[in-house]
Amino acid sequence: MPYFDAASSAPLHPVARQALQASLDEGWADPARLYREGRRARLLLDAAREAAAEAVGCRPDELVFTSSGTRAVHSGIAGVLAGRRRAGRHLVVSAVEHSSVLHAAATHEGTGGTVTEVPVDRAGSVAVEAYADALREDTALACLQSANHEVGTEQPVAEVAEACRAAGVPLLVDAAQSLTWGPVPGDWSVVTGSAHKWGGPAGVGLLAVRKGVRFAPQGPADERESGRAAGFENIPAIVAAAAALRAVRAEAAAEAPRLRALTERIRARVPALVPDVEVVGDPVRRLPHLLTFSCLYVDGETVLHELDRAGFSVSSGSSCTSSTLTPSHVLRAMGVLSEGNVRVSLPLGTPEEDVERFLEVLPGVVSDVRRKLGAPEAAARGTESASLVVDSLGKLCPIPVIELAKVIGDVPVGGTVTVLADDEAARLDIPAWCEMRGQEYVGEEPSERGAAYVVRRLS
Repeated sequence: MPYFDAASSAPLHPVARQALQASLDEGWADPARLYREGRRARLLLDAAREAAAEAVGCRPDELVFTSSGTRAVHSGIAGVLAGRRRAGRHLVVSAVEHSSVLHAAATHEGTGGTVTEVPVDRAGSVAVEAYADALREDTALACLQSANHEVGTEQPVAEVAEACRAAGVPLLVDAAQSLTWGPVPGDWSVVTGSAHKWGGPAGVGLLAVRKGVRFAPQGPADERESGRAAGFENIPAIVAAAAALRAVRAEAAAEAPRLRALTERIRARVPALVPDVEVVGDPVRRLPHLLTFSCLYVDGETVLHELDRAGFSVSSGSSCTSSTLTPSHVLRAMGVLSEGNVRVSLPLGTPEEDVERFLEVLPGVVSDVRRKLGAPEAAARGTESASLVVDSLGKLCPIPVIELAKVIGDVPVGGTVTVLADDEAARLDIPAWCEMRGQEYVGEEPSERGAAYVVRRLS
């Protein structure tokens, strides 16, 4: 069964499996002890730290291992904010950061700190000038991911790091998605990563803090990992994580262009095979293995279930998930369609034939879902009515968009359709539909329930 969700968790690399099994016999003892077993464990831990530091591009004594990538992010942000409290309590983040960063920002704001969220363009990228403008005299820390986890867009980290350095502000880079492919560029201050993103075991993160960055570990004191990651080190998992990172780096030079060619094939052929599709994210400055596209008139979760039945494991940034019923913050910040979203992230070694079969299966899956939802197949006939009102109250997306598409042809060019909807996703999807279909989104008007979204027919 083809697995196309490496951005969530990459399959355990064979080298990681071998290292894990070997180190279980040698790395079980306390590395802080001076007897024979402890010294062996310490040698394994030190070797893993050196290997990981070389891959990250830092000194071994600047890097510690944590219990997860999320823990590394939370510890990194809290530690720098506490260490630079005298400088101020202002934090800068981008609007498309991983939820771990945004949750840490919300906690900081809840304790009296201030947060500036830098917007992104429709491709999901921050403007260097906008990021630099967000820096203030009281800014304690800035955060910018190296590449986005939902759409693959690579951020201008080196340029932003230069702006932060000029302002005297440390930059924390969440590099969970990009460390497979190379070290983080630029003069960064803090880097975090997560082993299961590059084929290591889950439960291992890394936190690298450059010398000279003021850092005050939070929580009760602990002697392990320079006081920055409390608890007994899981040495076998750490050894496996470092071995996996070294192995994938060795393969990256050959795999990056090969996987980029496969994702380029998907980017080019999906819009040709499936009508009403928008491929989102930067088409050039992006991760080689990841792409995302959104299909009008479908529910992304339903598409995922149908693809799973067809033998493909993919994920979605869909807005209306069964658990949250809230729009993806990444897609919302980009202003792109939030429904019918499919993310494909190819693991190392993905065969070309798996991609070809995915392209064969996808059109039928989307067509079947659209048919079940009653999506329009052709433009409706025009009438003399200059305006129409569509009542979609109580209906979840993509139904409001489908009902809009069904009646847009029933008003003359210049006429309007007003969609009444109380699903939060409609606020994103109706403007996105207008952008894709060449219609004018007039705006949102107050309504007794929900909101009224006005669309003018242009063609």
